[in-house]
Amino acid sequence: MTTSATGRPLIPQPPATVTALRQAVAQIAPAALPAFTRELDQAADQARQGSDLAPLRRFVAQWAVQVHIQRHPHPAERLRQLEDLAATGDADRARKAASEIGRILDDAHAALATPPQR
Repeated sequence: MTTSATGRPLIPQPPATVTALRQAVAQIAPAALPAFTRELDQAADQARQGSDLAPLRRFVAQWAVQVHIQRHPHPAERLRQLEDLAATGDADRARKAASEIGRILDDAHAALATPPQR
């Protein structure tokens, strides 16, 4: 992943469309492309089964938030560290990490003006 020494985003925030988000993920977090594709397939299947676009809307909102975070190297790295801490098995550390993860996600949702997906 290319880093920005100036603290500015690596790329502009793309439009909240599947195509634009896929291109952004390929550029700034290519290792996440398999998860992107798998989750898109699941959302599309759920949308077809329920004749409802809500699963696709959730998918786009979730990945717009992920792209927003990954565009900023420092918060993206901190999120990875926190996810690792949360997986250690130590309940106190995991709780603290989860709280900070929540703040990072809430900040991203606020920046994109999308309600958090809970």
